[in-house]
Amino acid sequence: MSKVTRSILFVCLIDSVVGMSFGASAVNFGVELWIPFVLSVIVLAGASEFLFVSVIAAGGSPFTAALAGLLVNARHLPFGVSVKNEVGTGKQRLLGCHLMNDESVAFALAQSDRKAKRQAYWLCGLGIIVCWPLGILVGGLFGDLITHPEHFGLDALFPSLMLALVIPNLNTINKKVTAFIGALMALLTTPFLPVGLPVLLSVSALLFTTKSAEKGTKRSERV
Repeated sequence: MSKVTRSILFVCLIDSVVGMSFGASAVNFGVELWIPFVLSVIVLAGASEFLFVSVIAAGGSPFTAALAGLLVNARHLPFGVSVKNEVGTGKQRLLGCHLMNDESVAFALAQSDRKAKRQAYWLCGLGIIVCWPLGILVGGLFGDLITHPEHFGLDALFPSLMLALVIPNLNTINKKVTAFIGALMALLTTPFLPVGLPVLLSVSALLFTTKSAEKGTKRSERV
């Protein structure tokens, strides 16, 4: 078993644990279990699912919850550009696009060649579409045994996981500066903008990468 495969299996295991916490929390908030479970299958994007259930639990309308979830999931637009060659072709592309999530994209982009990127993307995507709903189902069914799942700090697992996946890809000064600018933009605008918008706004930091690359190309041409 390769190092990448072991890492993907470990990430899927973490996602299942986070799913248990999510399922237990949803049930304790009075949300029927079928709602987070169906979302985990047809949406397969933890951040938007968390937001949807939170809005419903707070008494908001499903329409408002869906709009909020769509806003957060708009980050999949740049994701799609990044892994357009890994999602497959024809009918396979439909499933490939559905398997697109933070983890599968991160693992794909971390690989060096196209074949490895494709394998990592599909292995991670298929693993999560099994482990994530299963974790939510288990957590929801046995959620009454855990009265305060938030006390376990499992909500910190997901951001910690994403940070661990992103850091290895920041292997150049240009990428590090871009990531820093994007993170700073999201952090500074979070208190003032609706949920989801700070993340989308941070994508504009990619303009720094583009401009830097253009300057580097022009400089090399002069030489």
